[in-house]
Amino acid sequence: MNLFQQAEFYTTVNHLRDLPPESVIEVAFAGRSNAGKSSAINTLANRTRLAFVSKTPGRTQHINYFSLGQNRFLVDLPGYGYAKVPGAIKDHWRELLAQYLAQRKQLAGLILIMDSRHPMTELDRQMLEWFLPTGKPVHCLLTKSDKLNRSDSMTTLRFVQKELAALSAFYTAQLFSSPKRLGMDEAGEVFARWLGIGTNDGHKRAPVKGE
Repeated sequence: MNLFQQAEFYTTVNHLRDLPPESVIEVAFAGRSNAGKSSAINTLANRTRLAFVSKTPGRTQHINYFSLGQNRFLVDLPGYGYAKVPGAIKDHWRELLAQYLAQRKQLAGLILIMDSRHPMTELDRQMLEWFLPTGKPVHCLLTKSDKLNRSDSMTTLRFVQKELAALSAFYTAQLFSSPKRLGMDEAGEVFARWLGIGTNDGHKRAPVKGE
């Protein structure tokens, strides 16, 4: 069953105090602006406008919650790296993201969206390294993979997987394409495991460096 087909918009949050207290478990989506985050969410949910897709990057300005039922949530985080956003708004996003990712106990794992044509940017690396001490897994969706030929896409995937493996055994990656609906089953299996659906214990905590 597609876990995300029952997704419905739940609430928008601009301050941590407003995070849903009834949440049991969450999977969050993050990524650089214009990397295809909203398109990936819509494709997984088999919707056209569940998450807002804009030709103007940086439109996701708050933390958007989508209910998956049984107090499980998909969380759409503000995109990062869009230079034209005013400084005060950018600072607020940065603080909101940092506090949510570091403090939210219900967060089971992070889906990091990367454009397969431009993966592992400096900001992506900063996000991965910053998130590592939480001990939670990251799964990277290499979007827009239909823009690459088979050889180039596989070369990109191997490159990203090697980079991630050097950081953590709990950091993984796959190819993904919203127009071609490529990678949906693989992504769905990861999400189901993190949400504790079809497993006995949900996701297992990754070891923190230094432990």
